Amino acid sequence: MAAGATIHTFTVQLADVDRGVYEDLTLRVARHPSETEAYMVTRLLAYCLEYEEGIAFSEGVSATDEPAVLVRDLTGALRVWIEIGSPDAERLHHGSKSADRTVVYTHRDPAKVAGAWAGKRIHRADAIVLRSFDPGFIDDAVAALERRSTMTLSVTERQLYLELNGTIASSELHEQPIL
Repeated sequence: MAAGATIHTFTVQLADVDRGVYEDLTLRVARHPSETEAYMVTRLLAYCLEYEEGIAFSEGVSATDEPAVLVRDLTGALRVWIEIGSPDAERLHHGSKSADRTVVYTHRDPAKVAGAWAGKRIHRADAIVLRSFDPGFIDDAVAALERRSTMTLSVTERQLYLELNGTIASSELHEQPIL
């Protein structure tokens, strides 16, 4: 019998001063057995950093035609395609054609992630943004992770301040075009 997803519950206080977003969220995040904790934490941070009306987690690894996180408008049209980790160029090409905006959040070395896309055909590649964190930031968050977690995330001038279950970490939110 295959192992099922592990459900993590996060009580989040989000204060994104840069975007004027202040929310109290309760999120249930399913972590598939093939998904690393670092990937899940990056997915959670991407959700918070992109938070707006219509944002949702996709069905996960079983939803091969959707990104890890997405934003739909009130009509159901896909507005924002949010990938996590190091998606291949074909997936980015599809996402960029499917949504108004495409962004990638990675917990890996951004130079290596972007390097894998060099010379590949990606629709509107110049508009796609790759976001990453300081080395060790995601590892610190993973070390503090529990099945039920309390999290405060503050963002000001692209600097992230995270408190997760009493552990405090900070990182600059690095941003670069993929070309």
